[in-house]
Amino acid sequence: MQTLTTAQAVVSMLELNGIDTLFCLPGVQNDAFFDALYDRTNAIRPIHTRHEQACAYMALGYAMATGGPSAYVVVPGPGFLNTTAALSTAYAVNAPVLALTGQIQQSMIGRNVGLLHELPDQLAIMRGLTKWADRVTSPASAPALMNEAFRRLLSGRRRPVALECAMDTWARKAPVELPSTPAGRDPCPVDEEAIDKAARLLGAAKRPLIVVGGGAQEAGHFVQEIAEMLDAPVMTGRMGQGVIDGRHRLSVTAFAGYRFWAEADVVLAVGTRLQPQQMNWGLDDDLKVIRIDIDGEELDRHRKPEIGIIGDAAATLKVLAARLALHNAKRNGRAEAVAEIKAAATKTVRETLAPQISYLDAIRAALPEDGILVDELTQMGYAARLAYPTYKPRTFLSPGYQGTLGWGYATSLGAKVAKPDVPVVSISGDGGFLFTAMEMSTAAQNDIGVVAIVFSDGAYGNVRRIQQQSYNNRTIATDLHNPDFVKLAESFGVAAERVSSPAELRAALSRRIANGKPALIHCPVGSLPDPWSLVALPRARPRRA
Repeated sequence: MQTLTTAQAVVSMLELNGIDTLFCLPGVQNDAFFDALYDRTNAIRPIHTRHEQACAYMALGYAMATGGPSAYVVVPGPGFLNTTAALSTAYAVNAPVLALTGQIQQSMIGRNVGLLHELPDQLAIMRGLTKWADRVTSPASAPALMNEAFRRLLSGRRRPVALECAMDTWARKAPVELPSTPAGRDPCPVDEEAIDKAARLLGAAKRPLIVVGGGAQEAGHFVQEIAEMLDAPVMTGRMGQGVIDGRHRLSVTAFAGYRFWAEADVVLAVGTRLQPQQMNWGLDDDLKVIRIDIDGEELDRHRKPEIGIIGDAAATLKVLAARLALHNAKRNGRAEAVAEIKAAATKTVRETLAPQISYLDAIRAALPEDGILVDELTQMGYAARLAYPTYKPRTFLSPGYQGTLGWGYATSLGAKVAKPDVPVVSISGDGGFLFTAMEMSTAAQNDIGVVAIVFSDGAYGNVRRIQQQSYNNRTIATDLHNPDFVKLAESFGVAAERVSSPAELRAALSRRIANGKPALIHCPVGSLPDPWSLVALPRARPRRA
């Protein structure tokens, strides 16, 4: 037993559970917490931002780049609410982020008396955006609640969790028993019987297809092994990019995957919602789906699969690969057919989006194999999801279905903090970048060497195109009045330059990566080709008249 404040107990548990960086913005409800943190800055590095949203986005980037837990701390009420776009994105992309927030005085919670930063029910909001949330009410309860938070972060489907603590509770002292071991991950047994059935079905398939999502990021070795045994294309989509090397002959992105979906007889879906395929591309009785997911609720959300396996992707696929070797049939000519379809799809994408692809090729050429690209809701980002070759796991970060405009730059800062020796590049439009442009101050202050590329067309380009095409050119609320991005960056102490071609971009990016310091590259572009003909694809099966 030690006599500790609640804040000291929480900080000790953060350290015990491996949190080495805390993204934060202090305030009066958390004064006692930061006083406790002051004594542990040799173990936990605080990085404070210029806006609460960046605290959560940076924690998100840290978690996505590592696959492990991260944490942020902000004041309650408006401080917490400023983080909710990032928190909902963490939920969407299955990122293990711990949100810590203060609260008003414990005796006043829920009484609606009008205290500073009071919300009617902050905990209810937290519970709506996380897999689990609770309140720390005493020093003695803090260790168990913190370990429960980390157990949930590590177990099952990786999603954010949250804890709140009242401002007077942070400072309370009492005898506390701190555990000696960090939280552990719940065991996840391997379903041997279901795996054997899956091996037999896959082994007999004539035109198998593998679809992987973010839940397969740690299972790439086994995905590739199974794919090569089956001569099956591996569709990586958005969150699955990097599961296998994008240069592999069987790696395909969504547009080619659509063509394979139309003719597949068996699909192996690993760690993916399979949402566009099931809802948009279509299902029929000729298609047998095998799903592997850590979340049992996900398996039959749209339609019950032929075989549903609840389990860890890597552990399950390891056993499946061994079983498949016993049942796998030869597929004469399959490899050649896959190569032909992939080549045709790749050619269509590169021709349709040639201007975007030329810039993405320049970025890929400048980034090393382990370099991280953080995409954004921008014309270049949409194209990247279709055509950017990702070589290693967790090196293409995307906001998933949440589609959070403006997430990119701040998220990339968190990824760089997590991976200080790895180049990190964010691509943003002139609309999205200004959502968190003030965090160039955070980058400069903490020497976070992200290279931000801002592609500017003077508009919320995607919205403007829709208005032009679908609403008789009645454009409204889409034109942008931009700063001089180079001067803006330099005013924060961030090196910056302007380029006007893919070749200039490649050279500038290579220089900035080699320099290792925070940097911005401004790249003005005109109107770019519409990517949506390659994304909003019609139903593939069963085909409708």
